[in-house]
Amino acid sequence: MTPQDQSKAALDLAGRAPVIPVLVLNDVAHAAPLAEALVAGGLPALEVTLRTPAALDCIRAMAQVPGGIVGAGTLLTPEDVRAAKAAGATFGVSPGATDTLLQACIDEDLPLLPGAATATEAMILLEKGFTMQKFFPAEASGGAPALKGIGAPLPQITFCPTGGVSMKNKDSYLSLPNVICVGGSWVAPQDKMDAGDWAGIETLAREARA
Repeated sequence: MTPQDQSKAALDLAGRAPVIPVLVLNDVAHAAPLAEALVAGGLPALEVTLRTPAALDCIRAMAQVPGGIVGAGTLLTPEDVRAAKAAGATFGVSPGATDTLLQACIDEDLPLLPGAATATEAMILLEKGFTMQKFFPAEASGGAPALKGIGAPLPQITFCPTGGVSMKNKDSYLSLPNVICVGGSWVAPQDKMDAGDWAGIETLAREARA
């Protein structure tokens, strides 16, 4: 899978909904009902971050939910890529990008949404063939005004901003011509997961979708 193929696949999944839930899961028992609630709410592309010991098991469970497109976030090493692919992840997300990580995703045929925070980083990825990128950390890197500025000379790059994106500011990003979706964790708050309030999470998903 070439970088161009990866970007095409990433653009396709990013276009499924305006928000990709960014999920930090500590309990595998939450995985399936959470995925079902988010998919029912209209958010099919799900990013499970590899930040907890339960993450890979959660990916395995969520991959069985009909209609869900489950990916692995916080990919840092080739080992992360191989483990995520083996668990059932169908796409990957990284906070940044290294040649080693990019090659691992190409070798594993895992579409990658690589992270960039500056024009230089975005240009390096573009030079390698990645036209679909993650803008991270979005708010800390200047927010929507910064991404608008990057987009002016680099209109061929499409972004998914993540990091500090919320229900309150998501529209400032989604209104930009170089943004197809945003990534955010507000649609799956920990208190609702702990309470098993899957209906409440579905409602949050529907609001985000709208």
